[in-house]
Order: sequence, then structure tokens, then C-alpha cells
Amino acid sequence: MFKALGKMMKSLCGGKAASKILSSVHCLLSSVTPVQAERIKDIASIAGVRDNPLVGYGLVVGLDGSGDQTTQTPFTVQSIVNMLGNLGVTLPPGTNLQLKNVAAVMVTANLPAYARPGQAMDVTVSSIGNAKSLRGGTLVMTPLKGIDGQIYAIAQGNMIVGGAGAQAGGGAAQTINHLSAGRIPGGATVERAVPATVGEGGTITVELRDTDFSTTRRVVDAINRIAPGAAQALDGRSVLVQAPTEPSARVAFLGRIESLDVTAAQAAARVIVNSRTGSVVMNQNVSLQNCAVAHGNLTVTVDSRTTVSQPAPASLGNTAQTRSGMVNIDQEGGALMEIRGGAKLSDVVRALNALGAKPLDLVSILQAMKASGALRAELEVI
Repeated sequence: MFKALGKMMKSLCGGKAASKILSSVHCLLSSVTPVQAERIKDIASIAGVRDNPLVGYGLVVGLDGSGDQTTQTPFTVQSIVNMLGNLGVTLPPGTNLQLKNVAAVMVTANLPAYARPGQAMDVTVSSIGNAKSLRGGTLVMTPLKGIDGQIYAIAQGNMIVGGAGAQAGGGAAQTINHLSAGRIPGGATVERAVPATVGEGGTITVELRDTDFSTTRRVVDAINRIAPGAAQALDGRSVLVQAPTEPSARVAFLGRIESLDVTAAQAAARVIVNSRTGSVVMNQNVSLQNCAVAHGNLTVTVDSRTTVSQPAPASLGNTAQTRSGMVNIDQEGGALMEIRGGAKLSDVVRALNALGAKPLDLVSILQAMKASGALRAELEVI
């Protein structure tokens, strides 16, 4: 292609001019970033292949005096009495247990698809009482149940807590990370399998994680290239695929589908604003039109002063202290600033940073820009 283009350019512009033009074209083509393709398994899933949440109630023992305060968590004492009773230990009636190394916990896990009895899975253990720390504890055998009330796994093991804490006299304490929750890698054993059938009547459904008609069409085209006429779109998120009925052939066919490369369509321009933390996240398709923004800083200062009142000489009065509150409000003038529109995310960020606004201020600015039509994106406040 370049040879034919070179001959044509030389005939029109001459040798030197044609060489310069061809070198410029080559630089432009080499600087173009190729569109990255994604596998179907990264943007979609097979209907019916899913995890199932499990939950259970248990006890963590072996804590170093950081367990539940039994006077405030009676369910911990009741659980201990029931557990000892199941182990053949009977406590005298009216026994008042004062335990410091036991904590009541909730155990959660996700049962993977096609899990079989005997397989191990990770569990998360979280305190539900007033235990100070679960560090160094051991989870006693805990049944994990599904939404149907059936037991699908049994959890037990030593916990890993990614935190540390220390206390000193006078109430001083220091805590790093979180001490009321931990994890047990491979701490649960599957006891019951969940029956899963992928598709009925020789068909399966490929479900995209995000609704997008363009991406759905590209998925259909990619599947039909290896199996002509096998795929058809049901809507903007689901693709119905004709698959072999024999189990081994169906697994092989699904493996080929998951490995197909598809270039996903660009997502709609969107701005996500967290009104609680002030976080603002924008994707690369956000654009901004020319607009003018007036931004002013408002500072509210609340202070209190202590005054001492002395009694008169030779009186029987006492010295008294009083506190008086002071409120001061300062507002800087907000100058009207012009922001030039941009078609790239970097231009939008540069324009907003030019205001010198903090993240919490950007929430109000972005809402005003969206209302005025200057912000070309969907604004979602979470």
C-alpha cells in the first residue's frame, strides 16, 4: 500500500515532498492506539452459573481477654451453654458464666458454582457482640446455611485478622486496621452440592454485565463467526446461543465462546459523585462545553471562651467559670471564571482544577453544570 501511495505522491509532488508526506503519514499511523479487545468471559457470564451466599452463627474461642462482655451479650452465654450441652457437659442451674475469651460471630461465604462435597472455600468471620478483638481466635465448627435453610458447608479454623491494637494505663489505646472481622482461607468444607443446569432444550444464554446494544451485536457476530447462525440477540443484554446437548461437547463449546475476543463499545459519558465523601469519578467520554462558574469559599468558625468571675472582697461567694460561644462566618468573593469546553477527560479535569475547588465543592459545581447543559454526561449521585 505504501509503495503504491509513494509512486502516486512522487508523480504529483516530486521526490522530496512525497518522502516528507509519507513519513508524516507513517508517524500518524504508528501513533494511533489500537483498540483493545476483551474476552467474552470478561464482559459477560453464562446464565445459571453463579455463586450462592451462605451464612452461619458461631463462636470464636481462645481470645486473649478481648471477647464479649457476657453481661451485655447474653446470647454468647446461651450459645456456650448449648455447645457444652451438645458435647455432654451439663452446667448446674443458675451458673453465672464470666467469659472473656469467647465472642459470638457471624460467618459468611460464597458457594462457587459446581462446587462438590469435600472442596474447601474461604469464609469471613465478623463479630456481632462487643468483642474488642478477634485476633488469635479459633472458630468452632459452624454450619453454613443457604436461603433454603439447608446446610451446605461446615466452617472451622484459626482466624487471620489484619490488624493490631495496644492499650496503656490511663485509657490510652492505639488500633491499626480493623480487629472485629477476620478471614479463614479454606476454612469451610462443602457438604452439599447445588444442582446447576446450564440451559434447557439445547440453548444457553450469554448475559452481558452491562446493558449495551452495540456490544451485544458484536458478541453475536463473534459467536456466529465460529458457529454460523447459532447466536441471536434477545435484548440489549442477553444473547441466546444454540449449544450441543452432549455434556463434554457443550463444555468445549462454552470454552471457545468465553475465549472469543470482542471489542466492547465505548460506555456512555458518566460522572459518579459520592455526596458523603466528596469523591468524583469520570470516564473518558465526559466532555464540557464553554461555561462560566462563580465559586466562593464559605468558612464557618465556632469557638468558645472561658471567663472567670471573682467574688467581691469579704463576701461569701465562690469563684465561678462561665463559657461563652462565638460564631464567625467568612465568605470570600466568588469571581466569575470562564471555563473553555473540552472533548477529553484531561481537559475536563484541567478546567475543574482551575477553579481551585475541593471535592465537596465539585459536587455542587458539577450539578450546576449538568443543570445548565454544559456538562455532556450522565450525573449520578450515590
